[in-house]
Amino acid sequence: MELIIVHEQYAPGVALIQLNRPKELNALNPQLMQELRDALHQLDRTEAVRVIILTGNEQAFAAGADIKQMAGKSAVEMLIMDQFSTWDQIRKVKKPLLAAVSGFALGGGCELAMMCDLIVASETARFGQPEIKIGTIPGAGGTQRLTRAVGKAKAMELILTGRFMSAEEAVAYGLAIKVVPVEMLMPEVLALAREMAAHSPIAIQLAKEAVNRAYETHLDEGLAFERKNFYLTFASEDQKEGMQAFIEKRKPDFKGR
Repeated sequence: MELIIVHEQYAPGVALIQLNRPKELNALNPQLMQELRDALHQLDRTEAVRVIILTGNEQAFAAGADIKQMAGKSAVEMLIMDQFSTWDQIRKVKKPLLAAVSGFALGGGCELAMMCDLIVASETARFGQPEIKIGTIPGAGGTQRLTRAVGKAKAMELILTGRFMSAEEAVAYGLAIKVVPVEMLMPEVLALAREMAAHSPIAIQLAKEAVNRAYETHLDEGLAFERKNFYLTFASEDQKEGMQAFIEKRKPDFKGR
């Protein structure tokens, strides 16, 4: 593992995975996501592990996808690359997955946090789906999970403007369960994880499955629709301009074509 750090016995019954691309603000490239998938599946099979915590660092949980890796690709190339198959495999983790978020959780970072079962945020956490600013839309579940978490109106606002949401606002709208000082983030999440780890792992698994069944009814259909539209943005000039402007650190000039 090069881009994540795994502590299998962070505490009795609790494992910790830390995203570890600090210079890139933990941007999610294919290698990181594959390492994360492999680590999660290994921990999911480890009997001594009952709960898994996922975190980044104080500056960023994950500040989005690796734009340079996608910017020049065509819609067909994105379809063939099928980068979201890794995300689909992560969805199948059976054990509780808790996100401890400080700093930026944007784009793919916000989508990754929302794939977890619970989010605890520090006071510095900022959530958002700013893909619209680079000429595309969320592609890893943002339009579906954010809408289910915060409601249609707030999801529309955040996705169509690209605005960031504070930790306090995330709690108010039901995206995160609580806000704590930065220095208390890991102790707070660990206490929650240990409380869960003390319960029957079979009951915990079945309870998680039952809650997700209620939450994810028709989600597959929504994800498939979102994904096709995500790929379609790569046929637009605005996507090429938006991502190139991001790389060149300038304001994009969108033409609507």
